[in-house]
Amino acid sequence: MSADDQQFLDLLSSIPNQIRRYSGEVADYVDKTVDKVADEIRDTLSSAQWVPDYVRPKPTARPPAVEIVSRTTLESIQDWFSRHKILCGVVVITAGYITYRSVKYTRQLRKPRRAKRARNGGRLEVVVIAGSPTLPLTKALSLDLERRGFIVYVVCNSIEDDVTVQGLSRPDIRPLGIDITDPPNAARAIERFANYLQTPHAAVPRAKPNYLVLKAVILIPSLNYQTSPIATIPPSSFADLFNTHLLHPILTIQAFLPLLTSKITPQGETTGSPRVLVFTPSIISSINPPFHAPEATVCSALSAFTEVLTAELRPLDIPVTHIQLGTFDFAGFTPTRPNNNNILNLPPSSSSAAGPTTNFPTTGFQNPLLAPPSPAETLGWPESARRTYGRNYVSQSASAISAGRIRGLRGSSLRELHNAVFDVIDGSGDRGGDVVRVGLGAGLYGFVGRWAPRGVVAWMMGIRKVDELSAWEGSGSGSGVGGSGRPGSASGSSTSEKSTGSENGVGVGEGSEFIAVAREHDGHNVWKEG
Repeated sequence: MSADDQQFLDLLSSIPNQIRRYSGEVADYVDKTVDKVADEIRDTLSSAQWVPDYVRPKPTARPPAVEIVSRTTLESIQDWFSRHKILCGVVVITAGYITYRSVKYTRQLRKPRRAKRARNGGRLEVVVIAGSPTLPLTKALSLDLERRGFIVYVVCNSIEDDVTVQGLSRPDIRPLGIDITDPPNAARAIERFANYLQTPHAAVPRAKPNYLVLKAVILIPSLNYQTSPIATIPPSSFADLFNTHLLHPILTIQAFLPLLTSKITPQGETTGSPRVLVFTPSIISSINPPFHAPEATVCSALSAFTEVLTAELRPLDIPVTHIQLGTFDFAGFTPTRPNNNNILNLPPSSSSAAGPTTNFPTTGFQNPLLAPPSPAETLGWPESARRTYGRNYVSQSASAISAGRIRGLRGSSLRELHNAVFDVIDGSGDRGGDVVRVGLGAGLYGFVGRWAPRGVVAWMMGIRKVDELSAWEGSGSGSGVGGSGRPGSASGSSTSEKSTGSENGVGVGEGSEFIAVAREHDGHNVWKEG
């Protein structure tokens, strides 16, 4: 059989299938046409008047007509909300929280805050501020509390501090001379102050005398800290740091504890116990970044000390509040620091005369206008330290939180700080807890310090791995680690070590109890000069 015959047979075999398909389509069309004609005839006969009722057919049941009506704007909005329930819930919660905080903040600002006065207008409530009078925070807080009606006493350790307090020219901001370094004299000064509180005083001549009430003792430690790698900080600097920034505040609180626990109150009156407020900066101590060992160490120690103090004084009904400070705008209390970018052009050889440990950059929240540490600060380091830590030090100095302030932001208003302090002293509002965070960045960096991984925080500050380290260079003499002479290796029983202000050490006492730390006159420390 040829190919043409096979093709003809295939065509003949497909004809029945096509005929069946075509016939089915024709039958369906005929059925639909017949049904449509029948429906029309039935509808016509059902509505005709000449057809008798008993033979009149019923009209064909048809689906109701759909009427398209346009939706209103409200219906469209309701439909959108129903399709985005989660997003709407988030927006409602966020807007509600922002509204609540705004209303609460506005109400806090408008709240009247005035100290209690006598019937004749005399001042009754006393606040003691234990902080350096030269600190901008001490000045701002003293002036605000005096304006609100308190009698403010600022603890002074020297004649210069007395002159600074008197320079404020406010009759109700007075110096309180207490030498914390001399415990017997400090105890006598506290006793004289207690007797003063127990003696009635008249605001003006021939007016009714009134007793004064101690409302609070505010502790403001020194807030300036050097920033540098741990290896470049001399041991004597650490000793001075712990003495002035940590030991001095602890001794101050210790000196005031007998006065606080005695609960001196006027006769016939019942007043609340005096409160203790401890201020510490919180941004650096929350995240503990590199090159901030002095501030992180001291602030962490003060926080632990405050927790212990709170636990000891709580059974005595003496509230202790730890105020963790963020960044504030002290532009009106601190002079503008001149720009020193010209030192960047100094040749490296000119830094050798200054020594590796001079002019440490300081950090502190009290002056947000201070420029961050510049790369020129590393010129005073030995070559080995500069090669090991220089790049990371410069990177973190240019980060957003260099020097304890948030770059690009001036900080919170002092009014927020003043209101928070008054609310804690007065015991009003929601600021009566053990810890109060106030200021720009205080709450945010506290959250970051608790939950963010340390490696991520360091990476965001520009800290990177150092691939090439410096080689070890031993020292035959000097105060370095590689040298044969060690700082403070002299006998602890010598006369020079017993003198607090001697050149050989800042730690004094017997060798078994104290570590004598030598002063670095030649600028050497852990690193050896190249």
